[in-house]
Amino acid sequence: MSKVENGKSVIVHYTGRFEDGTVFDTSLTEGREPINTVLGQGSLIKGFEEGLIGMAEGEKKTIEVSPEEGYGEYLDGLVTTVKREQVPEGVKVGDMLQSQSERGTMNVTVKEINEEGVKLDANHPMAGKNLIFDLEVVNVG
Repeated sequence: MSKVENGKSVIVHYTGRFEDGTVFDTSLTEGREPINTVLGQGSLIKGFEEGLIGMAEGEKKTIEVSPEEGYGEYLDGLVTTVKREQVPEGVKVGDMLQSQSERGTMNVTVKEINEEGVKLDANHPMAGKNLIFDLEVVNVG
């Protein structure tokens, strides 16, 4: 039986959750498809790919992915406050915006709105979080 390794095509069902058990994403919802990718191309977070290595078709397992192997550590330096007039009117806390910087276009989350301005966070929403994934390999090609 074929095992998952870099360079091989793999189809995998997954459920991702935080340490408190809250599910943040799953391919098992009606209308969703499993992930279909070639391992080793960097299309998945590092810890997810590494967790799949060596699994066989039909195999299930649960893996834990640290921030370093997932979406990175939370960096306070990626949080900034801008003047209210620098963001679109009607913006609310939790909204996602795109910001231009010397590094190109960045997605930012509105964290706070007050008299001083609008606090924007360029960290990935899952930065700094340990992630738990239930994996089921559907096919290895």
